[in-house]
Amino acid sequence: MSHRSPFRYFKTSPEVIRLAVMLYVRFPLSLRNVEELLHERGIDICHETIRQWWMRFGPVFAADIRRKRASRLRAGRQWRWHLDEVFVKIRGKQHYLWRAVDYEGEVLEAFVSKTRDRQAALKFLKKLMRRYGRPESIVTDRLRSYGAALREIGAPELQQTARHLNNRAENSHLPFRRRERAMLRFRRMRSLQKFVAVHASVSNHFNHDRSLSKREHFKLNRTAALDEWRQLAAA
Repeated sequence: MSHRSPFRYFKTSPEVIRLAVMLYVRFPLSLRNVEELLHERGIDICHETIRQWWMRFGPVFAADIRRKRASRLRAGRQWRWHLDEVFVKIRGKQHYLWRAVDYEGEVLEAFVSKTRDRQAALKFLKKLMRRYGRPESIVTDRLRSYGAALREIGAPELQQTARHLNNRAENSHLPFRRRERAMLRFRRMRSLQKFVAVHASVSNHFNHDRSLSKREHFKLNRTAALDEWRQLAAA
């Protein structure tokens, strides 16, 4: 049975849809900013159309990226994870965005909860280990929910807490914070969970450690990432 294209009911070309979704998710731009950028390229699209595109195709593209990277991540060495939580306001109420990155800064998982107690930490850790296996160590802050959750799992020896040891997780929050400001925060917990899942996959796809590689290698990796993006969800 042949694969059915997700673009089959859309009159706009898949290349334009991929470009619009990439601009909105990858860069700290509003929907109207993306509309203006596309207009400069001769593409007349309403910002509400771009909203519908990212809501429809964002999860499809993210799932395609995760599927292509999943085998490599599971086969690789799970040396160290860095876990941290971000405070997020949704309609004036405090929520918590749990995020995990590996020792190379790649986002592994993002999980939204109303609390940051043992139960929420346990659900987050189980989701992580179910997808990636068990690491050799887990770096966290001094939130006691992590220790309680790891004891319930039976792996308290994995936890590491020390000053400045979790800077990698702290720095990985910056792209999300920039997107949050551009989007004027979030209205629903469900929309936040949906966006951070897509944003994490896109960030991983285009993350090339610009400052750690030579210019020639960076340009090659960037071109390869763009070529792969243009083939996402292809029939």
